[in-house]
Amino acid sequence: MPIYTLTTTVSTLNTQVKAALAGEIGRIHSSINHVPSTYVNVVFHELPADGVYTDGGPANPVLVNGWVRQGHPQADTTRLATEIAAAVTRITGVDAQRVLVVMLSSPASSAVEGGRVLPEPGQEQAWMATD
Repeated sequence: MPIYTLTTTVSTLNTQVKAALAGEIGRIHSSINHVPSTYVNVVFHELPADGVYTDGGPANPVLVNGWVRQGHPQADTTRLATEIAAAVTRITGVDAQRVLVVMLSSPASSAVEGGRVLPEPGQEQAWMATD
């Protein structure tokens, strides 16, 4: 259901760090939004060293864009962003000043997974039972 895209420059994160981040993001999302981590998608997008700029100059941040279904309490979405930012810093060793997490949302009815329109928050169990 959710999609988290982490954008970095090439070689910022090795395979072990990516696996640890993907697992921790899945755990965080699952615990806050009450869906199995098997539904949490984490994608790593690596750009060349000159592919990310901050303040007009080359930079090496970790940028996290997360998409979740509308309807979750705002406090939970803020907690997702905060806990994911802390996990990125803890797991990667990248300074918190270089980590940006942005959570986006749209109606569940605007997304399809496995050929089915996603359920509204709170309706996951019934949706998964029809799988």
